[in-house]
Amino acid sequence: MEKMFTQSQLEAIAQALADTEKGLTGSEIGHILASLRMADPDPSITKWKRLYNAFVERQNGSQNRRAILQFIREALKPERYAREAHRFEPMRANVNRALAFVGLALNADGTLVGADQVGTLSEAQRRANELRADLTAREIHPEVLEFCREELVADNYFHAVLEATKSVADKLRSRTALTDDGVQLVDKALAGDIPLLAINALSSESERSEQRGFANLVRGIFGMFRNPTAHTARIHWMMNKKDAEDLLSVVSLIHRRLDNAQPSVGA
Repeated sequence: MEKMFTQSQLEAIAQALADTEKGLTGSEIGHILASLRMADPDPSITKWKRLYNAFVERQNGSQNRRAILQFIREALKPERYAREAHRFEPMRANVNRALAFVGLALNADGTLVGADQVGTLSEAQRRANELRADLTAREIHPEVLEFCREELVADNYFHAVLEATKSVADKLRSRTALTDDGVQLVDKALAGDIPLLAINALSSESERSEQRGFANLVRGIFGMFRNPTAHTARIHWMMNKKDAEDLLSVVSLIHRRLDNAQPSVGA
């Protein structure tokens, strides 16, 4: 007998795909359903309920989940987001949190792969609590602890680190009034002879070298997690808790140095 999704699993997948802020639009849902020749029971209702009803009708009729899996692949083809690249990773993260409970994950190239299955919501909560407890013992920066949430570690710890890394960019922008992101943001805020933010007095070659090293450290973190082209096989990186703790410790260090950074003379 072929595998089928349970009602709760279908609800979670439909809600992830049709998320109000990060999901498919109503017209996108209609287009994909039509392209896969799936019935569209009621286009007038809430997006996720519309998608859920379509999934239930198709799965009940076929007695398998193949069409739903195909919908997920179709909805998250990377080429669909060539002009709206910012939409892809948030949507994929939402969908992967739902798929974690069925032992699946969506790769960055749009393929579905097997993954460690999260059995219960309490397991996701346990992971989050353990991560938070260990990081608290390390006296991790409080802004980093905010990202130890169960929805971020339900599938693996990568998303907690990714979101924590985004907080570094937010802090750089708030401290400098810049609007850039990634390496360009780091270069404008921390690099150059007169950086906008200095982590020391820049009064000696040793201090200037430390500033350059810090800028390189932040660039490295951004390149590792923020660069969209670096996410090709990221879902295969099933980060464990120890790796997450070590990486979040680095992000914590960056936060503490930025807390104490001051505008450099002449900036």
